Amino acid sequence: MSPDDKALPVYTPPPRPPPRQQSTRFRRLLATLLLSALALSLSAYNIWTTEQDRTLAKPPLRAKEILDQCRSLELEPGPPPDFHLRKASDRFVPGTKAVLIKNATIWTGEISGYEVVKGDLLLDKGLIQAIGDVGEDIILKYQELETVDVAGSWVTPGIVDLHSHLGVLSSPSLRGSSDGNSRKGLVQPWLRSLDGLNTHDEAYQLTISGGVTTVNVLPGSANSIGGQAFTIKLRPTKERSASSMLLEPPFTLNGTEFDPSVPPRWRQMKHACGENPSRVYSDTRMDTIWALRQGYETARKIKVSQDEFCAKAQAGLWNEIGDFPEDLQWEALVDVLRGRVKVQNHCYEAVDLDGIVRLTNEFKFPLAAFHHAHETYLVPDLLKKAYGHPPAVAIFATNGRYKREAYRGSEFAARILADNGLNVVMKSDHPVLDSRYLVYEAQQAHYYGLPRNLALASVTTTPATTMGMDHRIGFIKSGYDADVVVWDSHPLALGATPKQVYIDGIPQLDDPQTLEKPPSFQSAPETPNFDKEAADAIKYEGLPPLVPSKAKSDVVIFSNVSSLFVKSSGTIKQVFGTSAFGERGVAVVKGGKLICGGASSSCQKSIQAFGQSSETIDIEGGSIAPGLLTFGSPLGLREIAGEATTSDGVVGDPLGSGLPSLVGGEGAIIRAVDGLQFSTRDALIAYRSGVTSAVVSPLSSGFLSGLGVAFSVGASHALESGAIQKPITALHVAITHASSVSVSTQIAALRRLLLGKAPGELGERAKAVVRGDLPLVVVVDSADAMASLIKLKAEVEAQTEIPIRLTFSGANEAHLIAEEIAAANIGVVLVQYRPFPSTWEKKRILPGPPLSKLTSVTTLLAANVTVGVGVEEAWNARNTRFEIGWANLDAQGDLTKADAIALGSVNLEKLLGIDEDSANNDLVVTKAGSITDFEAKVVGIVSASKDAVYLL
Repeated sequence: MSPDDKALPVYTPPPRPPPRQQSTRFRRLLATLLLSALALSLSAYNIWTTEQDRTLAKPPLRAKEILDQCRSLELEPGPPPDFHLRKASDRFVPGTKAVLIKNATIWTGEISGYEVVKGDLLLDKGLIQAIGDVGEDIILKYQELETVDVAGSWVTPGIVDLHSHLGVLSSPSLRGSSDGNSRKGLVQPWLRSLDGLNTHDEAYQLTISGGVTTVNVLPGSANSIGGQAFTIKLRPTKERSASSMLLEPPFTLNGTEFDPSVPPRWRQMKHACGENPSRVYSDTRMDTIWALRQGYETARKIKVSQDEFCAKAQAGLWNEIGDFPEDLQWEALVDVLRGRVKVQNHCYEAVDLDGIVRLTNEFKFPLAAFHHAHETYLVPDLLKKAYGHPPAVAIFATNGRYKREAYRGSEFAARILADNGLNVVMKSDHPVLDSRYLVYEAQQAHYYGLPRNLALASVTTTPATTMGMDHRIGFIKSGYDADVVVWDSHPLALGATPKQVYIDGIPQLDDPQTLEKPPSFQSAPETPNFDKEAADAIKYEGLPPLVPSKAKSDVVIFSNVSSLFVKSSGTIKQVFGTSAFGERGVAVVKGGKLICGGASSSCQKSIQAFGQSSETIDIEGGSIAPGLLTFGSPLGLREIAGEATTSDGVVGDPLGSGLPSLVGGEGAIIRAVDGLQFSTRDALIAYRSGVTSAVVSPLSSGFLSGLGVAFSVGASHALESGAIQKPITALHVAITHASSVSVSTQIAALRRLLLGKAPGELGERAKAVVRGDLPLVVVVDSADAMASLIKLKAEVEAQTEIPIRLTFSGANEAHLIAEEIAAANIGVVLVQYRPFPSTWEKKRILPGPPLSKLTSVTTLLAANVTVGVGVEEAWNARNTRFEIGWANLDAQGDLTKADAIALGSVNLEKLLGIDEDSANNDLVVTKAGSITDFEAKVVGIVSASKDAVYLL
């Protein structure tokens, strides 16, 4: 037997209790069983009723509203399906007459910007009603129809500015007119530019006069998320409110009501990265990106909660959902994650672009555009990795190098980006650039290689599309808003000016001063070939070598010359022109000196004398003219405006902190020649654009600047032959409201100087001014301050009987007292040829066509004032040739081309203290046109000071 088979013990039951005890125990057992059964029944009932509550509970009273709200979260923004069936614009002003624009050359923006329609354009009820051949049957329907025959003029959609601070950084700049930036935190999506929109900005009408009809008003870039942007039409409204200017504001702008059957409208939001937020908040790029991630994570959690809420509501689980999760501060950023906001992102460098691209992929939201974006052309493939779609790129044409982030910017960026299939937008960043001249940005982009169709699109169709408004603006199409511009020339031609601007079908120019342009300006310019330069911009990562190469031969013959200009006794004289001589000319140069220039037949002896030793260059109908001079900017004293370590620094103001005693204290005066920097990129770029010399005074924010210097822009260093053309040119001071002391105090200080009351070298230089040996250049814009200076000049001259050589610089309001300036024998350097009322003392500008027939140049010249043209910022020195070309066009025949060249050369020499012995006598050689033409390219510098020809 196995152990398992052992016998078990016998069970013996316990003794039975007495009968009464048995009964009690039974009752207790029965009660326990009944209670357990009841508990099980109740539990089962509770489970059943909970399931019933979850699935069959009565919906709340707001159930439909909640479900509608949830459904609306899935709607994509855009116009309603019947939008293009509208019979009138939502911005139509009753009583507005219909307009028929006849005989127009219409650039529609269609067919990738290639479509041009010859014919008519009918505007009515704020809409474009018909294009091309507008039949008589249509015209007869109108009892009141204004007909405008534009005689073949170009007509385009209204210009659209994707990036502007118009109305929030108002002009003139006053303490109460700046609402661009908040200092309350890095991430603030709840702020709205609309809430700071000044309806009294002086720039609205100026901007309209440049053909701009719609702008996207962005908050500033001090924050990584600066807030919501709003798109406005510039037309003044009867209501005179900021809200009445809005174009398609969000439906919930003034409340929370919405129609769930209608798609939401696009919203706009400003982001920024890199230097600006870091500088304002003393943080790093790491802080900025973290702040963005933190903000987006907050928004993401809200979005997830909303989606979970809606999932339960749509499943009928009403007892579990509570209130809809939302937060007014974050709702706009949640909408970004839902793809309902056009994010406009200020971002420059590759490191920052990369950070933002990663952010879009981490939180899955698209970007509308990178703005400023100076290094985008170096990393086009990176942009294509952004979530959803590649962003557009909104850039300047030539404005660059003003801070480290912009240092590698290139004028070829627009062309390179387009070559890589990216959408290019030209923008103003108003008031950084005057948005009135936004089309000029497109013109420059075209000049440097952006195809004409894309250049025009960059300020019309592309920005309209980028901001989600291409269903109504940016194109000339039936049913679109009646925002159109009639131009006096092809809009890509230099100086193109509106003859009339229509917004919502309403003409905006009451009495437009129209210009007659040469026939050649009625077609887009044939721009130069910059293939090598564009390739080098990429090859050298934005810093291509700019030093020109010396011609191989000491003798260079330029053939196919169409015009030749030279200096002659303080003027510019045209000594050869194809139209006068009936043939193309030549210029023979030896050792940097012009030996013979003119008709080919007249220079045959010189050509034969040099034989095979010469190098011949065909300039294809180009021109030779004196090199230009630049003044008004800190060119040569500062490399990067935003980097103090690249600058000579600022002179102490004797009316404020003063100068150190070591340099003479009250009697000291600073010389610009001691702080010159050569081979700066702005200088070398200017040199390659025909600017061969510059005058600069010490940098100062106060009354006394110091002694100016004239130097060669193309020189390598100060010891090079001809680098310093004149070490001391003039004494420079400023009379300005921006000073820490009153204007009257500044004039009192100048009076003391001129009356011989100053000690030391300052006193000696002032005496030289009074003797007429040293010019006095005064930075002044107010006509009232100029009048005081005229009286002061007369006061001093009455005592000495010696004329003071006085020049007003800046001089925005000089036209108001042109006759008095002329009578006082004072010259004027207009540092802004195209004026802008940026400050109170510049408020009374003469805007020029189409707002005024005359310009400051023509007004001053008519009064026999010697006038020169300068620039305010170093990057813009390169554009001196176009500024004087523009002046030539605006003068309507009152200026010859030689006169225009004088504005940027010999006139400045006279006004700034450069005599003929110290003047720069370099010549500039242009190919396929003259130095003032948009079609010409600078290809060489004939340098008398270096005894050589330099080829570019």
